Amino acid sequence: MDFDLTKEQQQLGDSIQRFVAKEYAFEKRKGILRSEEGMSREVWAGLAEMGLLALQIPEEHGGMGGAPIETMLAMNGVGRGLLLEPFLASSVLATTLLRDLGSPAQQAELFPAMAAGERIVVLAHGEPGARYDLTQVSTKATKAGDGYTLNGRKTVVLHAPSADLLLVSARTDRGVSVFLVPRDAKGVSLKAYRTLDGRRAADVTLAEVRVGREALVGAEGSALDALISAHDVAIAAACAEAVGALEALLQATVEYSKGRKQFGVPIASFQALQHRMVEMLIHVEQAKSMSYLASLRRDEKDAAARARVMSAAKVVVGRACRSVGQEAIQIHGGMGMTEEFHASHYFRRLAALELSFGDTEHHLEKFARYSAEAV
Repeated sequence: MDFDLTKEQQQLGDSIQRFVAKEYAFEKRKGILRSEEGMSREVWAGLAEMGLLALQIPEEHGGMGGAPIETMLAMNGVGRGLLLEPFLASSVLATTLLRDLGSPAQQAELFPAMAAGERIVVLAHGEPGARYDLTQVSTKATKAGDGYTLNGRKTVVLHAPSADLLLVSARTDRGVSVFLVPRDAKGVSLKAYRTLDGRRAADVTLAEVRVGREALVGAEGSALDALISAHDVAIAAACAEAVGALEALLQATVEYSKGRKQFGVPIASFQALQHRMVEMLIHVEQAKSMSYLASLRRDEKDAAARARVMSAAKVVVGRACRSVGQEAIQIHGGMGMTEEFHASHYFRRLAALELSFGDTEHHLEKFARYSAEAV
């Protein structure tokens, strides 16, 4: 299999790295982190100008139709820069779901605005007690006149405070469906907070929320397979984001060890620390390899085979997040956990990514189950 990037892909990767280095210097990121919205609209517009917000948008709407390798490269940059903007939530997960389920009219209305950075759409699917089980949907959508009434609660909806629209999953008489709901619609309330790594999220309560029939995305009761498929695309993207953060944290740790001295010599000269940093490198390279595999297989039509690959990648990447993050903090010492030092921010993002879309234990169990069924 050829793992070499094309010239255009190399140029895209380089431009993303330059953009992140220029627009997301550590001190500037700390200012964005402390801001009221917790994201930069200027950076979001810059991502749109580069065409990155259109990677999952179909070609007939001016996008790149999925572009798995380009998405992987973009997520590498997101991870390296620890971007706080909703790239994964809106431009990958929500866009993929709208691409697979949305009507031509919905796509024509939303995709140009999303590609231009003028509208942010995020998925509100997780519920209390669901524990990574995508089939657990208790939110109800009942027919009312020519529309629906939604009642339920969604938890840890990343970037919901910044979103214009929520893609809300709800159960109708025919099964799981998805509805477009304005964030400020009557009956929608958000309890906003910061996540472990500083991003904004919210628990969303829907109380007698009325939406018209045009808010239904796809056929009623037909959304579950598309939700699962979109989550697999998001898992591949999250793995790529983790690789970017892992590479940056490893580089920062090696550089720190060369400058930090004990007993008059750099700690990088200590054999025990050299061995630990080599172990970190092995984890990073394994995670990178599995991220490539996940990106290449994310559009696999066989759902069971695709799920097996995504779970395998998530396990390897999740273990790398834990191991590399913990080793980096140990080598940096106490200062590694301070807000003023970049290592702590990478550590928290890696911890959050390890938990996203199912933690390591969940995916290890899932991989074992699918492997046993395949025998």
